[in-house]
Amino acid sequence: MLVFLTRWAITAAALALAAQIMDGIWFDGATSGQAEWEDKIVPVLLVALILNAITMFVKPILTILSIPFIIVTLGLFLIVLNALLLLFTEWLAGLVGIGFHVNGFWTAVGGSIIISITTWFLDAFIGVER
Repeated sequence: MLVFLTRWAITAAALALAAQIMDGIWFDGATSGQAEWEDKIVPVLLVALILNAITMFVKPILTILSIPFIIVTLGLFLIVLNALLLLFTEWLAGLVGIGFHVNGFWTAVGGSIIISITTWFLDAFIGVER
């Protein structure tokens, strides 16, 4: 249970960083000060939960199905796959009424790179066991 909670917190931090850095990724709510923190903490945690579920259940299946593309592109297709999963997360969040937005495919590529690097760094720093 501790591993799940740690991964959830790491993903939430990575999502928050991507939303801060990328102009095309944002959460609905206030844009500055304490009100921003209060408006966006719950949506960030919920989107992180959705993204973790997608990463846990959908990504392995899509990775196996896309092995030929991954081999041909020397692994770069994984970036495309991560971007598509981020767009899928946005779509699912919209269905449940969470105000999470990604402005197009290339923004999703940039956001997925930021999320991947941040989660990799925080996983290594914190030392989450598998």
